[in-house]
Amino acid sequence: MTDGFGPVAPPDAGVRAAAEQRQAQLTKPGGALGRLETLGNWVSACQGVCPPKQFERGRVVVFAGDHGIARHGVSAYPSEVTAQMVANFLGGGAAVNTLARVAGATVRVVDISVDADTDPQVAKHKVRRSSGSIDREDALSEDEIHAALAAGKAIADEEIDSGADLLIAGDMGIGNTTPATVLIATLTDTEPIAAVGRGTGVDDAGWIRKVAAIRDAMRRARPVAKDPVELLRVAAGADFAALAGFLAQAATRRTPVILDGVVVTAAALVAEDLAAGASAWWLAGHRSTEPAHTLALRHLRLDPLVDLDMRLGEGSGALTALPVLRAAVATLAEMATFAEAGVSTADSATAEAEAETETETETSIASVASAQPDLRK
Repeated sequence: MTDGFGPVAPPDAGVRAAAEQRQAQLTKPGGALGRLETLGNWVSACQGVCPPKQFERGRVVVFAGDHGIARHGVSAYPSEVTAQMVANFLGGGAAVNTLARVAGATVRVVDISVDADTDPQVAKHKVRRSSGSIDREDALSEDEIHAALAAGKAIADEEIDSGADLLIAGDMGIGNTTPATVLIATLTDTEPIAAVGRGTGVDDAGWIRKVAAIRDAMRRARPVAKDPVELLRVAAGADFAALAGFLAQAATRRTPVILDGVVVTAAALVAEDLAAGASAWWLAGHRSTEPAHTLALRHLRLDPLVDLDMRLGEGSGALTALPVLRAAVATLAEMATFAEAGVSTADSATAEAEAETETETETSIASVASAQPDLRK
C-alpha cells in the first residue's frame, strides 16, 4: 500500500548536462570546486533551468509529536518537553530559529501528535495526542495513519503553493529516536544493538532499556516491513507518517528537500518506499552521531554535506548545511566564464604554445634556407 503515492520522475537530466557544460566554462580548473559543482548541477536539474536561481524562500517545517515509548525510560527528558519546545519555536528561541536566521530561511512548526494542547496556529493538522508505545501496541489506528499521511501531503502542498523553493524537514519529540531506530534497523536488517544511540543523552541504564524496547518493537514491525503504510502505523507514529507524506509529496511536486537527522531520515526511508525515486530530490544535510543515521544514509545512497557531531534534530543540521548549498548555486550562476572574463583556458594556452612552436619551426627553416649558397649562380 502506498496511500496514493506513485513513482517520482527524476530531476531534469538534460539541464544537469547543461550545468556540467557551464561548469567547464567557468574561470577555474575543471573540478576545482569539488562537490560544490555537483551540488550546483543538482539544483539546476531540480529547477529545470541553467544557470540555477538562488533560493529565495527556504522553508523549515518542524514536525512535532510525542511517543508512548518515552514513558518507559528510553529518554533523558520527560515528554512534557515536546510541548514546551513547540512554544519555544513559536517564540523564536530555539536553535532552529537561530540557524534559520543565519541561513536565510523561515520556520514553521506543526503539531501532529503532541501530548498536550498547543497553540491553534500549529495544531491545524493534529492527528492525536501521542502515538502508542510501539514495544507493546500499535502506534496508530487505521484511520489515524491515513490522516497523518494526508497531513504531511497537505503541509507540503501548502508550503509549495505559498512559494517555497526549498524545503527542510525537521522534528521535535521526546523519545522519537526510538521509533526512528526501529524503522531503520528493520528496513536495513540491522541488529538493535548495532543501531541504537544515546538520543538526547540517555545514561547506560536508559540505553539498555532503549535497546530492549527497540528489540520488542522490531519483533512487531518485521511482519509488515514490506508495507510502508502498515510499518508506519505499527512501529512509528503520527509525526513519522506526516514526515513521510511530506517528503514523498515534495518530490512529487519537484521541490528539493534537505533532510535533517536520524528521525527525518528514518521517515525518508519509508517515503522512498511510498514514492519510488523520491530520494533523487533530497540532500542529506548532515550526519548525526546516532549510529542508525549512518545506516539510513547508506541505504538511501545519500552523502551528507556536513559532519559536525550534531544530534539535536529540529532541522538544525540541515540548516547548517544550507549555506553550502547556497554557495554551490552562487558559483554556478554568478561566476564569469573564460570568454566573459577574457581569461585564457588550458586549451587556448596549448593552442598558443603549438602556434609558437610552429612559428619557431618555420623561422628556423627559413634561416637554414637563407644560409645555403645559391647553386643557380
